[in-house]
Amino acid sequence: MLIYSPHITPRLRYTIDFFSKELFDSPLLLTQDLDQFRATIGPRINYSEIAIPGAFQVRPSGLLFATGISPQTIECFRFNNTASQSGLSMTPGAPHSANRLIAFFPTGGDFPFDIFSAAFYLLSRYEEYLPHEKDMYGRYAHTNSLAFKEGFLDTPLINFWLQELKTALWAVYPELSFRYTPFKFIPTYDIDVAYSYRHKGWKRNLGGGMKELIKGQWAALKQRIDVLAGKKPDPFDAYEWLDSLHLYCRMKPYYFFLAAAHSKGVDKNIPPSGKGLQELVQYHAGGYRVGIHPSWQSGDDEQLLREELEWMETMTEKTITRSRQHYIRFTLPGTFRRLQKYGIDQEFSMGYGSINGFRASVASSFYWYDLEKEKETNLRLFPFCFMDANSFYEQGDTPAEAMTQLMHYYRQIRRVNGLMVTIWHNSFLGSDNAFPGWRKVYEVFLKEEIYWGA
Repeated sequence: MLIYSPHITPRLRYTIDFFSKELFDSPLLLTQDLDQFRATIGPRINYSEIAIPGAFQVRPSGLLFATGISPQTIECFRFNNTASQSGLSMTPGAPHSANRLIAFFPTGGDFPFDIFSAAFYLLSRYEEYLPHEKDMYGRYAHTNSLAFKEGFLDTPLINFWLQELKTALWAVYPELSFRYTPFKFIPTYDIDVAYSYRHKGWKRNLGGGMKELIKGQWAALKQRIDVLAGKKPDPFDAYEWLDSLHLYCRMKPYYFFLAAAHSKGVDKNIPPSGKGLQELVQYHAGGYRVGIHPSWQSGDDEQLLREELEWMETMTEKTITRSRQHYIRFTLPGTFRRLQKYGIDQEFSMGYGSINGFRASVASSFYWYDLEKEKETNLRLFPFCFMDANSFYEQGDTPAEAMTQLMHYYRQIRRVNGLMVTIWHNSFLGSDNAFPGWRKVYEVFLKEEIYWGA
């Protein structure tokens, strides 16, 4: 399919490339040659202000022709989510209903809004480059986001837009061939604290035991002693159970290991100098896909990131190309540029560490666009929508409430044949009394919903 635009910019190329890979069997082609476009027979998209007979028109808002970063005037509206484009409503503030989708950058034409600019705004995380408030951990606060303010954080909005564009184009060009992409689920795990008691060394265990003794926490003290004596399994040890679950569900998950050399602040894993973490990483590298979980400390010290990556590569005897930031600590564009510098080309941090949902409003992997450099990069982002720690610590969910939320995301993503990525921690999936019922939630979700495709 040919697309005409009076201006061809890096932003437009990036966006059209994303749409091409998501929707079409063959690449979309861009042209500035109006005569060529007029002479072309067959399906065409006219991305300009002028009307061209026989061509499907999406009128531009101007964002993709601009350079630099500046605040955007965004007014959201809702339009009918139907098989045809008749009866489209662009009433600002219209009440939400099952057959109405939210959108912005209204422009008219044969589609009610500039879907390319709107998708670019969300995919590029344009708003995160603008002045904004930080959360308590110094991260971009989800409350700043358009998705949170307008109530679509729990929706893979871009994927639904893609479906609407597909329907609209098919109505005009029934001969068009579209790509079929099946639903895909990727289970991922962050190993922040590999064991509750084992391999922590006598100093940390003695300190922990003394605190339990002083506070009269006799059950916890007994458990610590029993685990260290080899009488009971460590409560954070869920690894064999996960192996069985993956074998049953025929899944190949991703494991991200925190390898901070010094236990400090929120970096509290067992030491990478000990055999406990070394053996655990080597075991998982032999049968699964593994990546680095850069420590909080490495966010302030590039040398630490380099050392952690070198340690992981030594342990796995593999080049490490995958990462997810500990505590989802990243800032744009600095963090992603640094990861690319050290060979990371698959990144799994695109989500919030404070609430579940779709940070980039999409349930598809996509390449990061460096907005300051106006350049598409080779860093592929895999957005997640659910993390157990968000549900438990931030949202205060019970296991039953977490299951309800998981199913909401699952059904939404299944409807658009998207990509679902979840984050779980071994601490939630072991036998720790602090997390009763969470292991069962995950087991039921994988066995009864994902595996059987309910």
